[in-house]
Amino acid sequence: MLMLQSPLTRKLAAYVALSGADLETLARLHRRRRSFQSGHELIHEGQGRASAFILSEGWAYSYKLLPDGGRQIVDFHIPGDFLGLRSILFRTADHSIEAITRIEATEVLAPDILDAFAEAPRLATAVLWAASRDEAVVVEHLVNVGRRSAEERMAHFLLELGARLALVGAGDRTGFDCPLTQYHLADALGLSAVHVNRVLRHLREEGLVTFRNGRVDFDDFDRLKKVAAFDTGYLDQDGPLLR
Repeated sequence: MLMLQSPLTRKLAAYVALSGADLETLARLHRRRRSFQSGHELIHEGQGRASAFILSEGWAYSYKLLPDGGRQIVDFHIPGDFLGLRSILFRTADHSIEAITRIEATEVLAPDILDAFAEAPRLATAVLWAASRDEAVVVEHLVNVGRRSAEERMAHFLLELGARLALVGAGDRTGFDCPLTQYHLADALGLSAVHVNRVLRHLREEGLVTFRNGRVDFDDFDRLKKVAAFDTGYLDQDGPLLR
């Protein structure tokens, strides 16, 4: 029953209706559960033979560091996400992952994944879907940085986070708890921290969204969606396609 309600199961079930055997295989992936404090680096760029992780509680982020010390945040990770799945397939990790809050995560090694895929092909299909959806999210982040205005990209990003969290039972149309700082938002959206502050103030004054004290409140959800031209199609989470 616990496995049935886990964030990862809820996420994968958006694509595949998992059987009892699939859930048993998935449970075996959770044997090496570990706790990490905020700021802990789970994976660093260039690391060989890195592990992957399944995030059960808390938030993390993946990022790239530039030679001048600049940081580009590629994505934020919430419960139910795989962390560093590419890192166990590539010879070296191509990005770094750090905990934002205290997190609970299960370490997964390459043999664990390969054995699970051999035992449960439907589960393998679900994980492939999850990885493909994560890629679609990163594509939207690229569009954010390259083509959307500061207000549009902030609105789109917050709505996306809300939709992702709603899938795993941690958010809804009213909003969600959010531990991100303005510096996190700046490095993810290609803005300065000062500009982030200005954009958030403008959206709040327009009665669209309020981000304060670790909480995002959607003050006018429908109007915010219009500002962002937000369409959830790329998240592909309207119900299982494979039953």
